[in-house]
Amino acid sequence: MSLSVDLSHSFGGFDLNVAFEAPDGITVLFGRSGTGKTTVINAVAGLLRPDHARISLNGDMLHDSAARRFVPVHKRRLGYVFQEARLFPHLNVAQNLAYGQKYAPADARGPGRDEVADLLGIGHLMERAPNALSGGEKQRVAIGRALLTRPRMLLMDEPLAALDAARKADILPYLERLRDQLGLPILYVSHSVAEVARLATTLVVLEEGRVARSGPAEAMLSDPDMVRQIGVREAGAVLSARVVSHHDDGLTELEASGGRLFLPRTQTEPGTATRVRILAQDVILSKSPPVGLSALNILPVKVVALREGVGPGVIVQLTCGTDKLLARITRRSAEALSIAPGDDAFAIVKTVSIARVDIGAG
Repeated sequence: MSLSVDLSHSFGGFDLNVAFEAPDGITVLFGRSGTGKTTVINAVAGLLRPDHARISLNGDMLHDSAARRFVPVHKRRLGYVFQEARLFPHLNVAQNLAYGQKYAPADARGPGRDEVADLLGIGHLMERAPNALSGGEKQRVAIGRALLTRPRMLLMDEPLAALDAARKADILPYLERLRDQLGLPILYVSHSVAEVARLATTLVVLEEGRVARSGPAEAMLSDPDMVRQIGVREAGAVLSARVVSHHDDGLTELEASGGRLFLPRTQTEPGTATRVRILAQDVILSKSPPVGLSALNILPVKVVALREGVGPGVIVQLTCGTDKLLARITRRSAEALSIAPGDDAFAIVKTVSIARVDIGAG
């Protein structure tokens, strides 16, 4: 299923003009506050009528301003999860979920209540009132209610923005389950690079009301040119790997295309596919095989490109097997090593530098 969006809208001195395609998987609209992300998702939902629009879902035209076609919200069959859970306070969890089921078309296919409850880990909450739930539990119930309408696509507008870091870490695995187990396409608004790295299959970057760039998320995150959009401290690449084993000393061993990685212990089963985000600032480069180091992760790499910034730093793009890595080093270090595209090198990554929130399902 594919969502096609082409719209323009002017309001309050701000001009929005975007066009992009959102294929199956999770397409993340990414950008700083005020770039038009929520306006776009509201236009897709039908909550906003842009000045000009052509929006279709799997060939079904939802809005064509030139042809004066506008499908109202309740007929679009899109589930919407807002920043706040917006649960009905006078209904318990089971009743909130039943409200979503009430609006599912009789012939629509999708998971039932028990399957949704199991997927989101909310089966034990059915009798609770919303005011007795944590922030993360509320959001999971809100997602469940949206899923039970059996939508053709799920829209999520910064659903983790109101949660603290611990609650975000708790709910991210459930969002990965939606991506990997349901096969339901999701349009997801975020300004968090960590969420993008964990969840996105497609990335659409908005800047000042325009699409700055778009494409497969892993390829974009490993592009040095993305540093301008996300900042040097958030720059990093995503590696695909598979869990090999868990060791008694608290480490988990992964196998990536470029070699073995040791990370802080995860809860995933051996054989499970995973994604690992490695920040550029946590990668050290060596031109010769390093010896006598405490670091466990030493990966053979090849230099692809170097990008100099306005400060003293250089972003180095590397190939690591079939994956790509980024390293952030000083210009002085790059000159001392005489690093150039085509050079062989070794990337050194401290095991404890990889945060648990940066390790997710593949």
